[in-house]
Amino acid sequence: MEEIKKIIAVSWVTQDCKGTVHAAISLAAKYDAELTVIHVIDTFWTQGWNMPMKSLEVDRQKNIEHIKAELDNVIGREKTKGMKIKIIVKEGDPVEEILKVIDKEKFDLVVLRANKESRFEHFFIGGSNDALIRKMPCSIYLVKNEPGK
Repeated sequence: MEEIKKIIAVSWVTQDCKGTVHAAISLAAKYDAELTVIHVIDTFWTQGWNMPMKSLEVDRQKNIEHIKAELDNVIGREKTKGMKIKIIVKEGDPVEEILKVIDKEKFDLVVLRANKESRFEHFFIGGSNDALIRKMPCSIYLVKNEPGK
């Protein structure tokens, strides 16, 4: 196995993803690697709307801040221990945006949840590991999370 110096964890900000992020934290500590946690807000449902409404922009910004706060909550304890963890929140097609970041930053390992997303998650969050796995340019670590833990 190649040397692991840069790890990225994909989070869909669901209960199941907390275990995925914690597994990535553990791996980063073990390999003394840089860790990045990414969440991509799927903008598929907002495409085609040409309504520049201030309230929609305010709601969008609140959503981004909420996601960052959720991720900070998950990784907060590790940050207080001195571990450097970078958070990236992007908008767009999740698969495309995640692959762009992986390619640009040259990550060695991607940590993903192994369990399939629910229909609700797929519809509202857009998380799809299948498409990511097929196009992944680096090694993948799948984390099997038990629902509700």
